[in-house]
Amino acid sequence: MSITLDQVTKHYGGVPVVNDVSLDIGDGEFFVLLGPSGSGKSTLLRAIAGLTGVDHGRIALHGRDVTHVAARKRGVGLVFQNYALFRHMTVAENIEFALRVRHVRARERRRRRQELLRLVALEGLDQRLPAQLSGGQQQRVAVARALAHKPEVLLLDEPFGALDAKIREELRRTIRQVQRELGITTVLVTHDQEEAFAMADRIGIMNHGRLLEMGAPHDLYSRPATRFVATFLGAANLLLARRTPDGIQMGVSTVAAAERSPDLGEHEVVAVVRPEEVELAASRDALKSGYLARGVVDEVMFSGALESLRVRLANGAQAPLLAHANGAAGASLQVTRTQPEQRGFEVRPGQEVAIGVRRVHVLPTPLSSFTACAVSAALAEALSRQPLLAELAARMHTRIARRVEPHLGVPDAPSATDEPSVGATAIAGGSDGSRRAEWLLRRGAREVLVLPEQPAVPQRVLIHWMGDASRSATLAVSASVLRHVAAEAVYVGIFPEERAGEQRHGLRELLDARSEAQLAHGLEMRTELRFGDVASELARRLAEAPAQMLIVGLSDLAGFAASFRVLLETGQWPVLIVYRASP
Repeated sequence: MSITLDQVTKHYGGVPVVNDVSLDIGDGEFFVLLGPSGSGKSTLLRAIAGLTGVDHGRIALHGRDVTHVAARKRGVGLVFQNYALFRHMTVAENIEFALRVRHVRARERRRRRQELLRLVALEGLDQRLPAQLSGGQQQRVAVARALAHKPEVLLLDEPFGALDAKIREELRRTIRQVQRELGITTVLVTHDQEEAFAMADRIGIMNHGRLLEMGAPHDLYSRPATRFVATFLGAANLLLARRTPDGIQMGVSTVAAAERSPDLGEHEVVAVVRPEEVELAASRDALKSGYLARGVVDEVMFSGALESLRVRLANGAQAPLLAHANGAAGASLQVTRTQPEQRGFEVRPGQEVAIGVRRVHVLPTPLSSFTACAVSAALAEALSRQPLLAELAARMHTRIARRVEPHLGVPDAPSATDEPSVGATAIAGGSDGSRRAEWLLRRGAREVLVLPEQPAVPQRVLIHWMGDASRSATLAVSASVLRHVAAEAVYVGIFPEERAGEQRHGLRELLDARSEAQLAHGLEMRTELRFGDVASELARRLAEAPAQMLIVGLSDLAGFAASFRVLLETGQWPVLIVYRASP
């Protein structure tokens, strides 16, 4: 591998701006780090270059550990957005600078300079100063200078950001051509999706300091694994649906999913429908794709080859619910149509249409939505506005439903509804918090989020499970949460005090847990080993620092209320319980 990153972490002011990033980039690969501003992508690039130190982890280039090696000794070329050319030097002098400080002979410097000028299409401009060049030409000089000393790795930090669209497109083609001709491993940082799609062999999506997903551009676009990637890579409509044996049920219709998945029974899912996969017609019978709902065209925007529309879904229980709409009536779908589609069925604002869906992708997320549950409608409404719950729902692009259970926590009392629990059920902590949580778990809830009065957005998430039946689900839920918060993940393995002598066995379990989290869920996490009572050790660990959260997996509810009272009723930390009963 040309570049290997192993659990690379960098903090600023106690906040992880690069959070446990592990990554392998192959020889000659063009890899793009894509993400919004503040996602940590430029910090990670600077760490690879040696311009920024790391707090934890390892960086290797071509098998050589360079974590603590100076930037000039790493063998990398770096191109910045602002060119960083020496204004008083000519093009020739700028390109030759790296060779001159390495005491390369003048004849070899001239030969290399001419070779690079040909490569970046700047022949004949040797004696010009940077001020005499266009922005695109200056950036070509910067690329040539970065390649002059024949680095093993080329790093590009948003090199096209200051250029206009036409020059940017030309320079993209030039750099890709140069990279292919030289076969040099290249990492590009950008927030421009079109740029990433056009240049990358693989794309890595970053947010909140985490590397969320990696893959070929087409795969990430058509089969994203997270809500963030689905909505960041192009436009996406997120709908709540139910997976059934017959397909994906959305509203009154069932459509086929794009991929098969393991049979987990009927359950709520998040469905991704790209705008170009939405069909509009005058009636349901005129649709060539699966019927979704009726709607009203709110907006039509012409953008050249494509037409962009907003279509408001019809009100009523039979209309599918958008995952980010919080149950609001009149939620809208984004629709994109080609010119042949426009000519085949012209629409105007205010027109009623039938909506069809050609293709649906189901996100492999265990947390489809949240439900605020309380003994009265007023308390459920207040809980739904709880800052941490609202923040999590907003970051995860999902909704918060409300559910009233007048007998919540009363032993043997029935539920007020026969409807199955969907998503994660949120309840207030404090007095009887453990009893209310157990009441819900015994009546079908699979995830229960217990919230204290004033929890902060977590900076560290502790993970623990009791029983192998809940292990995989706990890791999946943890990964889903941690993709949307800038928090450190720590798996806490706890063994009884009498087994303190079996430290080797405990360490093996920690390694197995970390490996499963990484391979199955793409989750990087630290590990800790403790001995003692599970609830007491978790409470002690949570009390060691502020802004922490616990995700705990259970496979047996025997003694639950007594064991977890200290965690759910007296602590100031949120606890997410993941329950999967032992077979």
